[in-house]
Amino acid sequence: MDLKQLRYFCTIAEEGQVTRAAKKLHMAQPPLSYQLKSLEEELGVLLMERNGKKMELTEAGTILYERANSLLLQMEAAVSEVKEAGEGLSGLLSIGCVKTCFSYIPERIRFFREQYPNVSFRLHEGDSYRLAEDVRNRSIELAIVRLPLDLNDFDCLPLSKDPFAAVVPEHSKMNSTIDMADLAELPLMLLHRVSGIGLFELVVNEFQKLGLEPKIVCQCPDAAMLMSLVREGVGVAILPESTLQSFPNSGLKAVPIKNSELLSDCALIWLKDRYLSKKAVRFRETFLGEGNY
Repeated sequence: MDLKQLRYFCTIAEEGQVTRAAKKLHMAQPPLSYQLKSLEEELGVLLMERNGKKMELTEAGTILYERANSLLLQMEAAVSEVKEAGEGLSGLLSIGCVKTCFSYIPERIRFFREQYPNVSFRLHEGDSYRLAEDVRNRSIELAIVRLPLDLNDFDCLPLSKDPFAAVVPEHSKMNSTIDMADLAELPLMLLHRVSGIGLFELVVNEFQKLGLEPKIVCQCPDAAMLMSLVREGVGVAILPESTLQSFPNSGLKAVPIKNSELLSDCALIWLKDRYLSKKAVRFRETFLGEGNY
C-alpha cells in the first residue's frame, strides 16, 4: 500500500464512481479499477461495493477512507510547510469575505502587499454558509463571516460587533433614528442565507420579542442587490451598519435603530487542526486588536 493507492481510493470514494474518479485523476478507468482491486486483495477485505451506478464504502472502506484522508491531508500540509521553510512569503493567498464585511479587506491587502510584495490574492465572495463550505473544502484558507454559524469545524477570531441600521435613500426624510415599532410598519428587506440560520432570523426574532410583526417584502442573500432595491424605493433594508462602508457613494444612508438589541457579530474563520500557510498566518495577524476577545 502506498500514498498513490490511497489517493486513488479516496478519490473513488468521494466521486462515487470509478469513471468520474478516473476523469478527475486524469487517468484511464481500467488501471484505476485495478488499483482498487489490488488494495482490497492486499488488505483482504471488500472496501467498496456497487449500488446501481454508484460505488459505496463498506464498513471497512469507511474506516480506511477516514484514516487515509487524514493521512493525505497531513502529507499535503507537510509538503507545503517544508517548501515554505526558510523562504520569503510569496504565491497566492485565497481568502473569502461576505459583502457586508468587505470594509475589513482593502486596507489590509494594501498593507500586506507593501510588506510582502510577492504575495497575490484571490478573493471569494458569498454568504457565510457558502464561505464556510469553501474553507472546509480548502478552496480558501481564511474567511470573514457573519455569525451565527456552526463553528464546530473551525477556529475563529471574533471581530467587532456591528449594530443594525435601517438603510434608506440618501434623500429620505428619515434622518436621526427610528424605533422598531415604526420599522414594522414599513416594507422591509432582509438578508437571507442560502442555508442555515443567519441575520434574517436575528432580525425577525427581535421583532417577535417586541410583539411586532414586520412587513417583509423581500429577502435576498446579496446585500448589493438589496441596496439597489432600496435606491429604487422598493423598501427599507435592515443591514449591519458597517455595510455601507463596503459600498461607498451608494446614494444611501444608514439610520440607527433605537430600543433594539440587534447586533451582528463578525469573525475570521479557518479550519481547525489544519495547516495554515505562512501567508495566511501573517494575514490573520493583521486582525489582532479587532473585536472583544
